Amino acid sequence: MPTIDWDRKTPVRVWENVDAALFRDAIQPWNEPAILRGLVSHRPAAQAARESSRALTDYLRRFDAGRPVQAFFGAPEIRGRFFYGADLRSFNFERRDVPLPRFLDLMHEHEASSEPPYFYAGAIPVPSHLPALPGEIRHGLLDEGVEQLASVWLGNRTRTAAHFDLPQNIACVIGGRRRFIVLPIEQLPNLYVGPLDFTLAGQAISLVDFLEPDLDRHPRFADAIDAAQVAVLEPGDALYLPSLWWHHVEALDPVGAMVNFWWRDGPEYLFTPLLTLFHALLSLRDMPAREREAWRVLFDHYIFQVNGDPWAHVPEAARGLFGELTPEKIQRLRQQLGQSLLGRPPAQ
Repeated sequence: MPTIDWDRKTPVRVWENVDAALFRDAIQPWNEPAILRGLVSHRPAAQAARESSRALTDYLRRFDAGRPVQAFFGAPEIRGRFFYGADLRSFNFERRDVPLPRFLDLMHEHEASSEPPYFYAGAIPVPSHLPALPGEIRHGLLDEGVEQLASVWLGNRTRTAAHFDLPQNIACVIGGRRRFIVLPIEQLPNLYVGPLDFTLAGQAISLVDFLEPDLDRHPRFADAIDAAQVAVLEPGDALYLPSLWWHHVEALDPVGAMVNFWWRDGPEYLFTPLLTLFHALLSLRDMPAREREAWRVLFDHYIFQVNGDPWAHVPEAARGLFGELTPEKIQRLRQQLGQSLLGRPPAQ
């Protein structure tokens, strides 16, 4: 199996001296990953990390709210790659709840080991576990009214398989270096994605080992390699990830820490479109091909609006559910969909 020298691949664009105006007017509309060099380098967490790994973990202990974190634990043989078992119905690691201070100690206990066990605590919710941390690590790029979900990621030299997230993300590295390999959503056919409803941590992942890909088993991954961009982040750097960009994440040092800030643009009533994908299993996928293609025309016209506004010729008051979605219409839609999925006819 070939070993890929990712550091020689196309680099993610670097932006310096990023403020809210530059992010709003240039970076976000560009809709590609962007390295925000030194975005949080002046924050205490990154300053502590530059002093030492112990200074960083001592700093994080100050914010512990006393709630255990769920962590992944893997043997040295997994080489940091948390993944499925051979049957894709099991995993090569175990989950355990552990106090945050104990998890921080574990990283130091194995910091000098050449073949350590691997441990990783991802998506630790900041409001419940480190509630005072956001004020220390805030990035200042979004308006105050934008609701953000902050989470912490801790571990030693671990790898997170390529996946995508629905929200936009500003990932702020506060300890240890990290390598992101990012690809546009169009690379889906080349990534050999695993189950959508049995996942390691909620998101479907690529089954390809990005460090040692088996191109006999996954030949189309060669095209993904050509399309990839690479970002190596130091403590204090951040990466902006637009919605639905694939990203493989590798911690390059034995003590690593990152804070993510997730948010979504758009109205609050939006569900995840993944539910629509699951619904389509019951309504679209197994139709005769000619009927399915006809429904593609309807979706393109009414949902994706490839021909412009499909209702421009109809007065707003006559557009029904396809007009402006008022709270009353949203409630009506939810009731109709819920009743249909339960097999009951909607109320007339």
